[in-house]
Amino acid sequence: YGIGTFGEDARRWVDFLHAAGQRYWQILPLGPTGWGDSPYQSFSAFALSSYYIDLDLLAAQGLLSAAELRAVNWGDNPTAVDYGALYASRENVLRRAYAAFQSANQAAQAAFPPGAFDRFIEKNAAWLGDFALFMALKAEHGGRSWLEWEEPLRFRDAAALDSAKKRLADDTGFYMFVQFLAFSQWHDLKTYALQKGVSIIGDMPIYVSLDSADTWANHALFQLDEQRRPLRVAGCPPDPFAAGGQLWGNPLYNWDVLKADGFGWWISRLRESLDLFDVVRIDHFRGLESYFSIPAGDQDARGGEWVTGPGTAFIDALHAALPDARIIAEDLGYLTEGVTALLRHSGYPGMKVLQFAFDSRESSDYMPYTYPHNCVAYTGTHDNPTTRAWFETARTEDVELAKSYLGIDDAQQGGGRGRGPDMFIRCALSSVAGLCVIPLQDYLGLGAEARMNAPSITGGNWRWRVERDALNGDLSRRIHALSAVYGRTNAGLQ
Repeated sequence: YGIGTFGEDARRWVDFLHAAGQRYWQILPLGPTGWGDSPYQSFSAFALSSYYIDLDLLAAQGLLSAAELRAVNWGDNPTAVDYGALYASRENVLRRAYAAFQSANQAAQAAFPPGAFDRFIEKNAAWLGDFALFMALKAEHGGRSWLEWEEPLRFRDAAALDSAKKRLADDTGFYMFVQFLAFSQWHDLKTYALQKGVSIIGDMPIYVSLDSADTWANHALFQLDEQRRPLRVAGCPPDPFAAGGQLWGNPLYNWDVLKADGFGWWISRLRESLDLFDVVRIDHFRGLESYFSIPAGDQDARGGEWVTGPGTAFIDALHAALPDARIIAEDLGYLTEGVTALLRHSGYPGMKVLQFAFDSRESSDYMPYTYPHNCVAYTGTHDNPTTRAWFETARTEDVELAKSYLGIDDAQQGGGRGRGPDMFIRCALSSVAGLCVIPLQDYLGLGAEARMNAPSITGGNWRWRVERDALNGDLSRRIHALSAVYGRTNAGLQ
């Protein structure tokens, strides 16, 4: 259905991981995507995307017909997601499923335990009602940002909200039902994965989108002016890779307000993520020690400055509220002793990316011989080129350093750059890192066409799809053999 779903194909993928001896599956954020199709610019920090709901399961439950599904254009490229086709078609199909559910269709009603939908609404009351109303109002306003809504709705006037809830009751019910379907299917898939010995590492963006239910419903938690517009926004400072830095545009947190409440909103968010996933990766962990603050309205990040974050008080609150939480800290980027100290204080494993190790201009903590056991090793991440593309496009001096470190001889059969991806994988697997995560593109030896995201470039990202035939027995046996020889089939976070 254009993107992959939580249904039978996902179970086959879990079966593949099990056969390949893998213990962890790391995923990107699963929230409803907004601007630029980015999972890091979501309409909600709590909701799941409707795109992943499996429609075959809904047909089996009597909510849809096979003929309805065959009549829809889901896109025709098996290697790239067509978000435009999904946006145009997915909601209409799910509205028909909701109508069938409301119609007291016996097959549809029997597909869910009695009262399950009501219990889901009650359990998620802290965020679900605001999200459903936000989405219904957004649709009523032609998809425009909540900052462009009329003042009573923008400022959440009680009378205006009550009127909207009555006027849009059917629409809000639909958006709640969509979340009920998505959560139900995801939890079934997660259970299946655990039965196969596969734990799931989820990804929690540190920031929320400006155009989100979270910002609209919780304005006091963010650095907004009296008109609810951002005062400062998030990003990264200029570096050799981006002269203007990175301007993400997310609203920054009002950490004083969050701290006064014991970081309750953040703890609730993390608690839900830990219910959805077995392990959670906190994106941009360094922003908890200090964050880059850019004046709203700037065209790039050059006018930004570093501001002290919540630091150890935040970590201590997480430890107290969620003592058994299994968390990975994405500690990449501009690191200082303060960030390193906060990581030590947290006890969370940080990340080591092999592509960052071979900058011939300076030494780094990414060389494998410097790794501690309490870290997660990667060949690259979703923000990196694939390893094959790195070998094809990186500075010659960097590639030569990598070849020297890895013992790649150009005279060997398949030598030189052609052996790079395989040797990167072996290097990461053979490190002392407690966990090792290899992007699927690297196991497949794919190039620039399979890159997931190029930061600071709008458009064309988040689209790569693996072709079904690529996940075959030969590949699973190869991955299993590599993992076994380096003792990784039983390795992982403890």
